[in-house]
Amino acid sequence: MQILAIDVGTGTQDILLYDAEKGIENSPMMVMPSPTVMVADKIRRATESKIDVLLTGYIMGGGPSTRAIKDHLKKGLDVIATKNAALTINDNLDRVRSMGIEIIDEHDLGSLPENLQRINLQDLTIDEIKNAFYQFGVAFPSKFAVAVQDHGNSPKLSNRVYRFKHFENAIKKGGGLENFSYKNEDIPPYLTRIKDTSSVIDNTKSVFMDTGPAAIFGALQDPSSYQPSVVVNIGNGHTLGALAVDNRVTALFEHHTSKLNPSKLQDYIVRLSEGNLTFDEVLNDGGHGCYINKKIGFDNIQSVTVTGPSRGMIQNIDIIDKNPKLWEKLHFAAPFGNMMLTGCFGLLSAYRYHYEEYI
Repeated sequence: MQILAIDVGTGTQDILLYDAEKGIENSPMMVMPSPTVMVADKIRRATESKIDVLLTGYIMGGGPSTRAIKDHLKKGLDVIATKNAALTINDNLDRVRSMGIEIIDEHDLGSLPENLQRINLQDLTIDEIKNAFYQFGVAFPSKFAVAVQDHGNSPKLSNRVYRFKHFENAIKKGGGLENFSYKNEDIPPYLTRIKDTSSVIDNTKSVFMDTGPAAIFGALQDPSSYQPSVVVNIGNGHTLGALAVDNRVTALFEHHTSKLNPSKLQDYIVRLSEGNLTFDEVLNDGGHGCYINKKIGFDNIQSVTVTGPSRGMIQNIDIIDKNPKLWEKLHFAAPFGNMMLTGCFGLLSAYRYHYEEYI
């Protein structure tokens, strides 16, 4: 059995072709630039060449690509986008238009001038991955497990608030892997980025998750992640911390990594478990929010499990800045010996849950 797990982040897309016969350690794996970084590079090249841009395709992750679009517009160059592609920039299309972007229907593409730089938006770079495997004689699978970060469709409400309502509901329903992952047919319609991603690989045996929970459930597979545990994924773009008890999430916060520092993050970790970190505090600091369904007290935490490409925020801090109580429990997780594929391991667990196949 082979399953292709793809964890699409802000900076990288982490790819694991799990092969049951070879085991995880001998399965093909790659860490490559994320699709939004690739799109941003294409837009910047168009900006340097002073070429107007046409955006087509699917709803995908923003961040680097959205910043590149704004820079392109500042240079006095045009950006045209189909309605679906424009939703990558903002769920409120009037706001997209107010940026100076022209939005068109798909059927109007044929009437546009030919000198536009056409850039397709898509979170899954299936053709590129398939080609890379082909170069090494690796067959492409028919089973997929994919994670992207989805704020949910929220044209009026702040997408940070909307995203956390989704997390809150998942925790209230039980906080287990089954509450944070979906088969194709079970994806909630408001998770438009995940829905668009699933349409690229429709009619296959697949599972989808948000990147944050995928990393949390993947990190719990590290043998040193004793529970109750506060699991923290410090990503390139976002940092998510979760209180896990018996493999269920009972509390959660999410912030932008760039707005955190070692002292603030350590404080968040302790206060999440103590139950006194609030939604408004995180939101007003520029983060996404916090929800606590169960507090157990930091003294009852068995491990603080840290993973993610920006884990150096904690790993490299001065001894005088360390919280001694936290550091007694701190562990840098690398499930199956690979920290960068933590999200992929969470995806494999979700696949096993939904399809009850041996992994």
